[in-house]
Amino acid sequence: MKPIKQLTYMLLLLLIVSCNNSNKNITSADDYNTYLVASENEMLHLVTEDLQFWEKKLEKEPNQFPYYAKIAASQSQIFGKTGNIKALIEAEKNLIKANERTSYNKPAYLRGLARNYISQHRFKEALELLEKAEVNGENLKSTEKMLFDVHLELGNFDLAKAYLEKVRKESDFDYLIRLSKWSDHRGNLDAAIKYMQQARDIAEASNIPSTKQWVYTNLADYYGHAGNIEASYNHYLKALELDPNDAYAKKGIAWIVYSYEKNPDEALRILNTITKTYNAPDYHLLKAEIAEFKGDETLKETELNLYNGAVNNPLYGAMYNKYNLLLFVDNPKESAKALRIANTEIENRPTPQSYDLLAWTYYNHGDTKEALEVVEKHVVGKTFEPEVLFHLAHIYKANGKLKEVKNLKKELQESIFELGPLMAKKVNDI
Repeated sequence: MKPIKQLTYMLLLLLIVSCNNSNKNITSADDYNTYLVASENEMLHLVTEDLQFWEKKLEKEPNQFPYYAKIAASQSQIFGKTGNIKALIEAEKNLIKANERTSYNKPAYLRGLARNYISQHRFKEALELLEKAEVNGENLKSTEKMLFDVHLELGNFDLAKAYLEKVRKESDFDYLIRLSKWSDHRGNLDAAIKYMQQARDIAEASNIPSTKQWVYTNLADYYGHAGNIEASYNHYLKALELDPNDAYAKKGIAWIVYSYEKNPDEALRILNTITKTYNAPDYHLLKAEIAEFKGDETLKETELNLYNGAVNNPLYGAMYNKYNLLLFVDNPKESAKALRIANTEIENRPTPQSYDLLAWTYYNHGDTKEALEVVEKHVVGKTFEPEVLFHLAHIYKANGKLKEVKNLKKELQESIFELGPLMAKKVNDI
């Protein structure tokens, strides 16, 4: 090939590669701006009215124990719409009263309290309640579905699979969403998407707004994991059409704007509108990450301080253990605290992800052999989360297992959207 033609060819090749690597913008502020404007939260208003109604009923008729469950249901919804941890804890107190009044022998109340404990990451306590409900046998399928959920969260995968088989019903929404979750756990994202799409079709046919909203956001997450960013974005918008105050859907759009389109200022604008009315500590961590990406150390420090201030609230219990550990783990002064959290997580929830936190703690403090022992026994082949695989690659590299590192690096490069821009360079440097 002649030099001039060779140069032309090389320039053309570089242009093609450059075009393929550049992300086109798929979001538009015109699509979601209307959902960012502070407005009356009609759903929250209705739930609050409902709560006040049942509280007044209970005040007049204190012996009517079913009112405790009604009050708890409203408080749980308030937590879901505001992130107010106090509402979740108040719901727990009322559910305990309902169960005490029925001697812990009414499965509906047992399941209600178990659901509350799941939200608090108190999975072992949830399991105890569900096992009581299972023995009782009333509305057994509902109990078995929740037993699948809890065993999956606890890392009891054989039991989770057994309960999934017990509730098998091909055209059932509840079965399909759990089959989707199981497929995702097994690393089969295509199957997870397929089953969630089938669940979406059922939800749309039933036309229950809350069910459609839930399935749209879950499907949006899966599409994002699969790299179908446009479909992910569109499903977050579908959720917002149903509930303009859906904080999770707005957060999903903010992540697309930040991670895919590399527009940190717009992502922060979206997040700032969410946190005016919805309060959860992890939003501060996301803002801190975006601030770091744009080089704003002042904002990063501010958001980390806000996060630390929020999670100091004892009502959160163990809900933010993972986030706390990841903040402590690379600080030698906090090594004992990180190790304590890792062991607590394993005690509470002995999953591959919890063992990964322990291994990552060992690795960051120079105990690479111990880290390798933990991952080879408890993590490898048991989870496919990109963050865990990132830790695994570093642990392998420190132990000279370079072939395994090469394979993981390729997989991680395909998961950059999930990991985020800050991680992209770290992945390439492995």
